[in-house]
Amino acid sequence: MEFGYFTMPSHPPERGLKAGHDWDLQTLRWADQLGLSEAWIGEHHTAPWEPHPAPDLLIAQALLQTERIRLGPGGFLLPYHHPAELAHRIAMLDHLSGGRLNFGVAASGLPSDWAMFHVDGMSGVNRDMTREALEIILKLWNEPGPFDFEGKFWKVSQPDTMFGLLRPHIRPLQAPHPPIGVAGLSKNSDTLKLAGERGFLPMSLNLNPAYVASHWQAVEIGAARTGRTPDRADWRLVREIFVAETDEAAWRLSVGGMMGRMMREYFLPLLGNFGFLEYLKHAPDVPDGDVTVEYCARHNWIIGSPATVVEKIERIHHELGGFGSLLVFGFDYSDNPGAWHSSLGLLMTEVLPRLRHLTPKPALAAAK
Repeated sequence: MEFGYFTMPSHPPERGLKAGHDWDLQTLRWADQLGLSEAWIGEHHTAPWEPHPAPDLLIAQALLQTERIRLGPGGFLLPYHHPAELAHRIAMLDHLSGGRLNFGVAASGLPSDWAMFHVDGMSGVNRDMTREALEIILKLWNEPGPFDFEGKFWKVSQPDTMFGLLRPHIRPLQAPHPPIGVAGLSKNSDTLKLAGERGFLPMSLNLNPAYVASHWQAVEIGAARTGRTPDRADWRLVREIFVAETDEAAWRLSVGGMMGRMMREYFLPLLGNFGFLEYLKHAPDVPDGDVTVEYCARHNWIIGSPATVVEKIERIHHELGGFGSLLVFGFDYSDNPGAWHSSLGLLMTEVLPRLRHLTPKPALAAAK
């Protein structure tokens, strides 16, 4: 098992954009120094609690301040980018990374973002655009010769050499391309099916562990379409994690800290408006009003002393049948940075060594 990092990035609305960006850089430096394997940075445009619209800006700076950790958008919202432009931008970033880049993609789930860009997310157009954009990007990276692509949303051509001087030439450093990750939330997530179809890295967002079990079924459904055999070692789970010396301290610093505030003021109200609170319930008969920060801390979060956190992760790993990486959901603890750094440090020095024995179930061969 590996530990990584996933940040939306999340910052309280009063935090300045530069101050939030600087906190994200600090946590990425810590993650690299402590030995986390990877970090993913999200993209949003109309959410004051998720205020970073350009993950590649953060990644480009972080690459200069880290040495080993793999970095990537988690992910670029493909409906809002011209695929040819993004293909070249990611390819260039892969070269700047020296091959440390991951490429995360997403379809976008915020109605306010849909409204800004005039994308009909209610009928699934965002998902259709994501599939088409990714097809174009991969074609630009992999097709050696000229082609014309006329899709439903974009028209892209790879021209032949002109005047003996001009030709398409920008390709990623990693062959055939950086590892591609896709995040999923819903039970029958189309993006997780896409991960199964194409052999991409599936990432399950922070939900009740029992609900997340359905995510692997979506990956398997997608894999069966193309005769692939999905590997649970590729599966990433995003979780709220806080480790402290004692269970009491972990509760106080998480529920009573920025984790609790963000969930209380933003994430729980947002999921409630979407009708998604069921994704956080450990049983379907739990009333929506009972899904509070404290409820999530008891049933969903991985918080406590190192021994408690080890026990919780072992249980989740067993219940799900295994996964490859656990991604720490990032929060803005710039008002108490020592607590967040200590939590990450305990995770890597006290928790991870006691989980090395965990391995996913062997992959089942795809149905013929």
